[in-house]
Parts: sequence; C-alpha cells; structure tokens
Amino acid sequence: MQSFKPENSKLSAEEKLNLLVEFGARISCELRLDKLLDIIGQQITKMLDVGRCTIYLKDVEKNELWSKIAQGRGLEHTEIRVPLNGNGVISLVARTGETINLPNAYEDPRFSMDVDMVTDFRTHSMLAIPLKNNSGKVLGVFQVANKSDGTAFDKKDEGILLLLATFAGSAIEIAKLYQDVHVAQLETIYRLAVTAEYRDQQDTRAHLKNISIISYLLALALGMSKKDSELIKNASPLHDIGKVALADNILLKPGKLTPEEFEIMKSHTIYGGRILEGAHSKVLKIAHKMACYHHEKWNGSGYPKGLKGEEIPIEARIITVADVFDALCVFRVYKKAWPTDEAYAYILGESGKSFDPHVVAAFKKIYPSVRKLYANISVNQPKPQTADVPAGEKKKLF
Repeated sequence: MQSFKPENSKLSAEEKLNLLVEFGARISCELRLDKLLDIIGQQITKMLDVGRCTIYLKDVEKNELWSKIAQGRGLEHTEIRVPLNGNGVISLVARTGETINLPNAYEDPRFSMDVDMVTDFRTHSMLAIPLKNNSGKVLGVFQVANKSDGTAFDKKDEGILLLLATFAGSAIEIAKLYQDVHVAQLETIYRLAVTAEYRDQQDTRAHLKNISIISYLLALALGMSKKDSELIKNASPLHDIGKVALADNILLKPGKLTPEEFEIMKSHTIYGGRILEGAHSKVLKIAHKMACYHHEKWNGSGYPKGLKGEEIPIEARIITVADVFDALCVFRVYKKAWPTDEAYAYILGESGKSFDPHVVAAFKKIYPSVRKLYANISVNQPKPQTADVPAGEKKKLF
C-alpha cells in the first residue's frame, strides 16, 4: 500500500481529512473481505499513528471473535481467536457494545497478555471500540495500541476511531454478504460437479480436488493473474456436467464403446454446453467453455467441433491436460491406475497433438508439485472389469 507519511511523524488536520476521504472511497468499492480489512487496518494505523491495529469479527457459529488482520510487528498474517464470552477487553466490547480505553494496559485486569507473550510487541495503551452495522448490531471490534508519541488515547482518538468504524461497518457487512454468496455459489458448483462425476468415479472428491489444483497451477504457470487462475480453478469441476444426460449402459460400460456408443458418449460436451449456456457469472462462463471444448485437440482431431490450436479456448486447453492426467493416474472401472511418471510422459508425448505445447510446457514447470498430489495413490488397486483399455481408445479420457 502507498505510504502516506514518514514513519512516526505527525499528521496534520488536512492530511487526516484527506486520508478520511480516501478511506471512504477505497472501502466503498472493495468487496473482498480480507482485502477490505487490510485496507481498513492500514488506514487506521496511519491516521491514529499507532504501533498496532487489529480488527476482530464475530464468528457466531463458533462463539468467537477472529482476526487475520493485525497491522504492526509480530502479528502479520497471524490469525487470532478469542472467546466471545471471555472476560478480556475484546470480548467485553463485542458483548456490551461499549468503548474501552486503557491508558496502562498491564495494570488493568481486563487486559490479556497472551498475544504479547508470543510476539516481541508490548502493549502500553489500548483503545477498543465496537464495530457496528447501520442497525446497531455489533459485527466485531477495532483495537489499536501504542500511540507513537507514547501518550494515552484521548477523546479525539476515540472520535476518529468511531467515525472510521461507522464508515467501515457497512462496507464490512456488504463484503461479508458478498463472501457468503460467493461461497454458496462455489458450493453449488461443487455439488453439481459431484452429481455429474459421482456415477463413474470411484473417488469423486479426490478427482475434483486434483483437477482444480492442477488447473489453478497451470493457469499461474501460464502467466495468468491470481484472480483469473482462481476462476479457472473454481470452474474446472463442471467440465463434465454434461454426463448427467448419459445413460448408465454407456457411461458405466466396462469395455470399449462401439462406434455408435462413442458418438452418444461424445454428446456429453453438447449437453454440458446447453446446461451452462447463457450464464452471467464469470465462473460459469468459463465452465461453459470447459464443458463444450475439453475434448478438442490441439491438432484438430477432437470433438465436438474439431477446433484446432488457439481456436480452442485457453480455459479448455488447461482443463484438458488436468483432466487427462488425473484420469490416467486413478483407477477406473475399465482401466488400472497408471504410475504418475508414465502419465506425465504421456502428457509430454502428446504436446502439439492432443495438447497445447504452451500448456504442456507449463505442466512441466508444475509437475514436481503435481507429483506430490499423487504420492499416496497406490497403483495396486482393484482390477478393471475388462482388459485394460489402451490410452486414446476409451470414451472418457479423450
């Protein structure tokens, strides 16, 4: 984040006003909760010129308050949890909705030294105020400690922190709602994917987890942003959603499919496209591309449209490598699990044929990490119900 002042210097009234205006502008357009809390914590630290700022939010289900945002030496990226029914300052503020100002923290019985004991930070003075939404419901607690000039927090500090809390309360509540909706969307996607995969996968959850991780790592290795890589990761479980429309006698057939059966099998890409077409969310738009085109091949010999090279959406080119690799490495009713290194060699050998060479090159970069995912998978799994089908001949791999 941009530095607004030299370390330990005083801010003028005009500088504080400018920070306050910027504070309102920045938090009003940030919907990612972790990022929002980080912005709030950094701004409060600068405006009040304190050694530490910690933002606690209620976790009603666990009857706790938690914080991952602690500005100041010793607690960066550390999660702190305190009981909501405890006797400490944070718990009391969260329960009563009242401000607590401790000029000498160690002399007050309400102060807990637990956090100080695991860091090299010593709290001298502390100010804790409730974080409320527009209806007055307490969402959490703002806590600041140690003014840089060594003085105790005064009424002006309390007023500034209360004002910031008023701005922040609504933004945090909106971000939490957005996060809840996002989590619900991902859970729905995952359960739809389980429905599609459950019928012909021995371990559906492992399969979905593996292809999600591989897709994410591939996207990063290809130079995509973390945000875009996350979208690909979250969309990847839906690539085979069209299988819900296939009959069991085809989907679960242990032997090689007849030409007529294979044509029916290929239609799962069409069904998947129909299920996801017209979606408005970014993740479902990506899933639509994956569902339609994850069986297209770089050399144009795939289906359903016989797309070639970069005509195939990059999202589909990524999931193809992830899906084929995982399919080779795990047991299926018609095939035994391949050793990981043999599956890796197959992926490399299909560069420029089945797979985009750039995606294969990215797979080479991430393979050490991918290999660890399969370290505990035994190749001594149950025998297939039919003779092992060679790669490239079976319905669901390619």
